Amino acid sequence: MNTTGVANLLGVSKSTVQRWIKQLDLDMSRNDLGHFDFTEEEISMLKQIQEQVQKGILLQDVVLPPKKTRKGKAVHTVQNPEMETIIEKINDLDRRVNEKADNVVSYQLLSHRRELEEFENQVVQLNKRIELLEKKLSEVNQTNAPAKLTNLNQIHEKRKGKKKNIFMMLFGF
Repeated sequence: MNTTGVANLLGVSKSTVQRWIKQLDLDMSRNDLGHFDFTEEEISMLKQIQEQVQKGILLQDVVLPPKKTRKGKAVHTVQNPEMETIIEKINDLDRRVNEKADNVVSYQLLSHRRELEEFENQVVQLNKRIELLEKKLSEVNQTNAPAKLTNLNQIHEKRKGKKKNIFMMLFGF
């Protein structure tokens, strides 16, 4: 019977049954999923605990019936030479797969490092070309600067002259 079934049988909640098991450190059997799987003997022990609690005995003062020795199941392992060779082969294949995976990762890391170094070299070359172009641009600007200034002065003088001519025509000086 599971915990819910025992709780319903005793008229208590599931958490009460679980609390009794935990606080009294009861050794209850469990199923494959780890859930409690109560036998008739364990249910009768829980009924005795419930009777004592209903009489007003504190849980830590509850007297448990003597524990019966549990009979464990002996697991018999078959020593089969064919099985052992298969297990050895599986272990060997597992080791080889792990080595291969390590080698692949190492190769990928080295490839990525090489690509990064190539990109770094390209960046350095591009920086050098940019510096060279900036230097040439500044040289061109320096040689053209005086010519531009003279051109600007000439344009300014022409405008000044036109303004003067227009002023003279209007006022007739």
